[in-house]
Amino acid sequence: MNYWPLLGIAIVVIGFVIRFNPVAVVVAAGLASGLLAGKSVGALLALLGESFVSNRALLLFVLTLPAIGVLERAGLREHVHGWILRLRGMTLARLLIGYLGLRQLLSMLGLTNVAGPAQTVRPLLAPMSEAAAVKTFGAIDQQERQRLLALDAATDNVGLFFGEDVFVALGAVLLIQGFFAQNGIVLEPLHIALWALPTAIAAFVIHAIRIVLFQRALLRKRGNAGS
Repeated sequence: MNYWPLLGIAIVVIGFVIRFNPVAVVVAAGLASGLLAGKSVGALLALLGESFVSNRALLLFVLTLPAIGVLERAGLREHVHGWILRLRGMTLARLLIGYLGLRQLLSMLGLTNVAGPAQTVRPLLAPMSEAAAVKTFGAIDQQERQRLLALDAATDNVGLFFGEDVFVALGAVLLIQGFFAQNGIVLEPLHIALWALPTAIAAFVIHAIRIVLFQRALLRKRGNAGS
């Protein structure tokens, strides 16, 4: 057995330890492993091209991050923060429960990539929830802010995870169908999606309760501090 191609792993480890450019490290590791495995330069370039074409959907994420960076530089977080402060009747619970419902509904329709940690949670939901928290509780300390950010991410994850199984053409449903088929149980994707609907509703209710309890806990803390 030829162990020389494993040298690419060492290149990745060393490159990350010295904090070199990640893209250059990964490309160098791939080329080194390929050449040490006996592949020609032409074959390596062909392999890279095939991988690029087969994973071209990843370009959506590659293009998303620079676009969000430009928007944040233009003051996106400050604008949404101020917008929430101007909305009457907006509380933290209402904001997060509304986002949870929207995220879950879009996931049920198969639109799983229109939101997410990079697309919406960091640039939009986080500053909006901080503004809603300020309106609801007043100023929040660093520990409360970190808990709030964790709740934002959890809200996005719950909405996506329990909503996507209701969409029949998603990979998760097909994975469930394949697992049951291997064990001699034949199920249609539509049946799996319909049976996932009660779970999605239960997840929405449970997480909405968690959001309300989080808000009440902070309000109770403010009340105890003022008494």
